[in-house]
Amino acid sequence: MSVIPFRYDIVGSFLRPTVLTKAREDFKNGKIDETKLKVVEREEIKKLVAKEAEIGLRAVTDGEYPRSWWHFDWLAGLLGAKHERIEHGRKFHTQETRAELVIVVDKIKYNPDHPFFANYEYLKSVTPSGLLPKVSIPSPALIFNYGPTGITPEVYKGNKEEFLNDLADAYKKSIKKFYDLGCRYLQIDDTRWNTFADQIQNAKSDQEKFKVQQLANDNLYVLNKSIEGKPSDLSITMHLCRGNYRSDYCHDKSYDSIISLLAKVNVDGLFLEYDDERSGGFEPLAKIHAESPTRRVVLGLITSKFAKLESEDEVIARIHEAAKYIPLENLGLST
Repeated sequence: MSVIPFRYDIVGSFLRPTVLTKAREDFKNGKIDETKLKVVEREEIKKLVAKEAEIGLRAVTDGEYPRSWWHFDWLAGLLGAKHERIEHGRKFHTQETRAELVIVVDKIKYNPDHPFFANYEYLKSVTPSGLLPKVSIPSPALIFNYGPTGITPEVYKGNKEEFLNDLADAYKKSIKKFYDLGCRYLQIDDTRWNTFADQIQNAKSDQEKFKVQQLANDNLYVLNKSIEGKPSDLSITMHLCRGNYRSDYCHDKSYDSIISLLAKVNVDGLFLEYDDERSGGFEPLAKIHAESPTRRVVLGLITSKFAKLESEDEVIARIHEAAKYIPLENLGLST
């Protein structure tokens, strides 16, 4: 059984403290420079890490405090990608996100000077001895934008295989860089799987369903090629999210339609959101266990969308319900 993810763990994103959001606003309005913003940001990260250590977490994160978006900051930092404003944001259940996107304008390449590497080095420097600094990056599939040429950007002239291989190569080299800097716990955040589940279960034709299934296969290919050959002492997990934009959700279908492919992603552990009825039952866990008997699944039974704390008895009961499909020792708990 892999030690990571831990039996009690966290996804790692936190609400930004008021002092940091104010500093960002002041920077945007020209009241402070980037150096001052970085001082505030790093001081708040130091406080967060101390709190994470205080409550007994074995892996700590920087809360994603250096980011404006959980995904776009990373993607736009890859060579060949560009951050762009658009007319409308992503529609959630009741909210609409900021109207921004990352597009591919040139061949995708690894960026040795990506700011996330310096962010990790700072996190590592303030992590107490005996604890693991954990990195999270978005799935490569978050750069998929479906257009006239499918997901293949125009610069690739219809060569999807080249695009997917370039993307995987950029991720593989980035993961190696994190490892060389000392990272031993890396998490891939992927909302695309839940997008695929929604689209497959809402498909109005077999043709529409097939197109989505092909996208899911492309995602599986890039993920596994990115992870392929990783060092044995580097643990890589994947977190599936249904969206949490100002406490609003985006996806509402179960894992059933994607589980056969999802179970084939070669990660050491999975973080699966199970905080309400939208997630469906625990039956899909059986396929994950059948595919990889040593893989740990961390159940997201504690929601961060609402302030009310779950009943301890209810959480315990749900863990035992999940244990009907996967051994209890393979389970963990998180938000």
